[in-house]
Amino acid sequence: MKKILVTGGSGFIGRNIAESYLKEKYELHIPKRAELDCSDDESVARYFASHSFDAVIHSAAKPGHRNAADTTSLLFTNSRMIFNLLKHQDKWGKFLNMGSGAIYDMRHYEPKMKESYFGTYIPADEHGYNKYMLGKLLPHMDHVYDFRIFGIFGKYEDYAIRFISNAICKAIYDLPITLRQSRKFDYLSIDDLMPILAHFIEHDPKEKSFNITPDNSIELLEIAKIVKEVSGKPIEIKVAQEGLGMEYSGDNTLLRSEFPAVKFTPIENAIQQLYNWYIENKASIDRNLLITDK
Repeated sequence: MKKILVTGGSGFIGRNIAESYLKEKYELHIPKRAELDCSDDESVARYFASHSFDAVIHSAAKPGHRNAADTTSLLFTNSRMIFNLLKHQDKWGKFLNMGSGAIYDMRHYEPKMKESYFGTYIPADEHGYNKYMLGKLLPHMDHVYDFRIFGIFGKYEDYAIRFISNAICKAIYDLPITLRQSRKFDYLSIDDLMPILAHFIEHDPKEKSFNITPDNSIELLEIAKIVKEVSGKPIEIKVAQEGLGMEYSGDNTLLRSEFPAVKFTPIENAIQQLYNWYIENKASIDRNLLITDK
């Protein structure tokens, strides 16, 4: 059984990996920060002195979103995390980096961006610039792969700001679903990420960077309507600004070429499953976090 290190085990992606079928397929090691602090080079050195892995899934990151408690030193912390791990390349066989579509620069998104679009613009925001720096480095390293994830949703995401979970939680509490403006997004169900991770662990791709994104994009307004239908409630949907904002979507041709059998859950089914999960865990939802949009 292959040994896999998962960083960021307390985060959205890490927690879902820990509960996925991958825990039966692999020997997952998901250390707490006290055991492995990726931003501390001495902590990383101590950890790898007594551990080695077939692969690393790097999902740890200091968040820079609008609900983050502290966004200072974002570039320093996140770049240091990955460089500390990459330094110990003799202790792992493969490295899967959970990257972002922000690498393409949020000011100049084009519909269904290809991986080759990378470098056309340099992101002005710190989060995107961090991803840009890594995008320049990672393809030159052996057995290191960059996953450019666009929208991804599922249990344990921050329902105060993440649109699909926010809409579901509002529906559960009979609150209006609100949008600043509708726009087309690529939304990947977190469950669909797991077979992709397994494929890359088991195979050696020809390419080094992949858009991890489904075949079809969807408007936020359409998602709101699906949530309303799933809830079965006469919930109001409020859109502050008419028209469509800039599209956030990527071309997945390279992913499909590498993994032809990849499957994506229909978003209606994924939303229904997530709605059911929130119903079962309603006690964990803080209604006060849904009153004011961030």
